[in-house]
Amino acid sequence: MKSSELGLSAMYRILKKSGAQRVSDESAVELRRVIEEIAEAIAKNAVEMSSHAGRKTVKAEDVKLASKQLNKY
Repeated sequence: MKSSELGLSAMYRILKKSGAQRVSDESAVELRRVIEEIAEAIAKNAVEMSSHAGRKTVKAEDVKLASKQLNKY
């Protein structure tokens, strides 16, 4: 089983803040999986952008631009 970067308790809080009265374990796990998938895609694009700009450092602008390219989410 793959280790997760995000805590499960944060997923419960996000779902609760979004209006859920009750949150199943499966929904919290699935939200974490989806968020990590989206975050990984954004991070990969941001790294490519910084590399293309000749930098080794990923900057906030790279992340912002990369997230806009993935506007399907």
